[in-house]
Amino acid sequence: MAQASVTALGFDADDTLWQNECFFRDTEDRFLDLLADFGDRATLSSRLFTVEKRNIPVYGFGIKGFVLSMMETALEVSDGRLDPSIIAGVLAMGREMLSHPVELLPEVRETLEMLSERYPLILITKGDLFDQERKLAASGLGGLFQAVEIVSEKSASTYARVFAARGDGPDRSLMVGNSLRSDILPALEAGAFAVHIPHDLTWTYEHVDEPVDHPRLFIEQHIRKVAEIVERINESGDGLKR
Repeated sequence: MAQASVTALGFDADDTLWQNECFFRDTEDRFLDLLADFGDRATLSSRLFTVEKRNIPVYGFGIKGFVLSMMETALEVSDGRLDPSIIAGVLAMGREMLSHPVELLPEVRETLEMLSERYPLILITKGDLFDQERKLAASGLGGLFQAVEIVSEKSASTYARVFAARGDGPDRSLMVGNSLRSDILPALEAGAFAVHIPHDLTWTYEHVDEPVDHPRLFIEQHIRKVAEIVERINESGDGLKR
């Protein structure tokens, strides 16, 4: 058997490199405060999530779709009888989210700087193009990536295409991310290695069961472990986890 080795590294952005979900949670809390007259928080939150899921095929992922879903939810639960101040409040929260400073997660910069000296790094993120470009620029990390792919959805075909175009194919690439649904499972399906770094907050939509004993899946709590994992893969002969 030919020796397997990792020659390119893919990284998710939101909640892998910088904070993201916490801002959505904070905004949702404030939104629920605005709608307090129309139901209890648990019911309103469930209604919002239902609308968000319904709207993903239309609006995609990101803040703008979230804002539109909040407004749609507000109109639904109020039977269209909203005080204009509530809509104004939702729009103001959306603008605030779109201008929020980028907060890097611990050890991200140091880890990427070190890895970029050894491997080509590829940023693979989904969401609104304008907002993701804004966050990447604000992060100061852009110069560390050989390529940036902002996609509408992450699927096995997405990773197969990106790793074929930007690396030596998925079988010699490794994906790092916090979401099992978006970052890990489709990358494994494409044939790549994957490192799952769970975040304390993960959107309900991204919750799926973790695969058991997958030979190309590694689970770590800190991004600094990625270099060690790549070295272990490249030294193991067949690239599989032991």
